[in-house]
Amino acid sequence: MSTNIEELVNIYLTIRNQRENILHEYEAKDADLKKDLQTVEQSLLAVCNETNTDGFKTGSGTVTRKLNERFYCNDWDNFRNFVLEHKAVDLFERRIHQGNFKEFMAGHEQDGLPPGINVMREFSITVRKPTAK
Repeated sequence: MSTNIEELVNIYLTIRNQRENILHEYEAKDADLKKDLQTVEQSLLAVCNETNTDGFKTGSGTVTRKLNERFYCNDWDNFRNFVLEHKAVDLFERRIHQGNFKEFMAGHEQDGLPPGINVMREFSITVRKPTAK
């Protein structure tokens, strides 16, 4: 093995470890700040609830209370049937499930890609630390 390659792998692992350390520090600090923000948000929401208002202005900024809605499904088979029955395919997000699509294509390679589908392939590198022996 060339010393140059050995050095490149060592540099790669060093940089990756530094990034992981920085990321862990950031995530810990960010978690604390998120917790603080939630506390303040709950206090501001309480003010809106107590005053029965959807917002207010202060010298420091404007507070707006809004209702967030997020829909979720607990019976996909039933919902899929509903979508097909009402021809409401736009209720689904437009993205391809990568794992399922790869599995489908494994059995249909001879057919080529379905209409409207493109594929992007690229090589990547994985470097692992040596294992202890």
